[in-house]
Amino acid sequence: MVTSFMNDGTTAKNPFHPVIQRWFACAMGEPTEVQRLAWPRIAAGEHVLAVAPTGSGKTLAAFLWAVDRLLTGAWLVGRTRVLYVSPLKALANDVQRNLLAPLAALREAFSNAGAAPPDVRVLVRSGDTPQEER
Repeated sequence: MVTSFMNDGTTAKNPFHPVIQRWFACAMGEPTEVQRLAWPRIAAGEHVLAVAPTGSGKTLAAFLWAVDRLLTGAWLVGRTRVLYVSPLKALANDVQRNLLAPLAALREAFSNAGAAPPDVRVLVRSGDTPQEER
C-alpha cells in the first residue's frame, strides 16, 4: 500500500507508466519520503530542489521521472536531453546505481510486457571532456 500524498487520493507512483510502477514496487518497495514529496511536483513540471540525507532516494526521484518520459515516448528521443549535476565524487555511483541499472531493468520490463522502448543513451561529461563532446 502506497501512502497517499495528495487530497485526491493519488499516490506517489501514479504519475508513472504501469510497467514502471510494477518495476518500482518489485525492485524498491515503497517510495521514500523525498520521492513521495518530489514526484508530484516533478510531474507537474515544477523546479524541485530535493534536500535529504545520502541514501534517501533523491537521485532516483530525479532520474525515474526522466526515464519514464523517455521510455514511454512522452518525450521525443533525440530531442530531449536531461542534465544531472552531481559532485564528481558521487557521479559514478549515481549514474550506475540510480540510472544505468534501473534503465536496464526497465528496458527488460517493457520488453517482457510486449513493448519496445526507444533507445536511451547515457553520457557522462566532466570538465575534462573536450568542448566538442559536451
